[in-house]
Amino acid sequence: MIDHVRPAQLSAWFATAPEGSQPLVLDVREPWELQTASVRAEGFELVAIPMGELPARLAELDAALQAQRPIACLCHHGARSLRVAAFLQHNGFERLANITGGIEAWSHENDPAVPRY
Repeated sequence: MIDHVRPAQLSAWFATAPEGSQPLVLDVREPWELQTASVRAEGFELVAIPMGELPARLAELDAALQAQRPIACLCHHGARSLRVAAFLQHNGFERLANITGGIEAWSHENDPAVPRY
């Protein structure tokens, strides 16, 4: 199942993870988008892999070892990240969330210093 989590709810969603599993925010935006606006990793690991590169780089996330690791996918508004979450689910990942509203909502709800574009 893919959860839909607003940026303001992300910490609470991460808190439901099994003890000892480090939460991950997977930013699937393009490099130019990352240069425009990025989030700070606070209480989670941040990994950036553009959506189009994910199939070739899936081993970097290692589904066999991290099936229970909470992974929240992030993009600009939430459409690409939802597709990535579905792809990850198909590849054996279990604890998945789409950050609804993307980095745009992140700027509104978590950190107004993050530029909107």
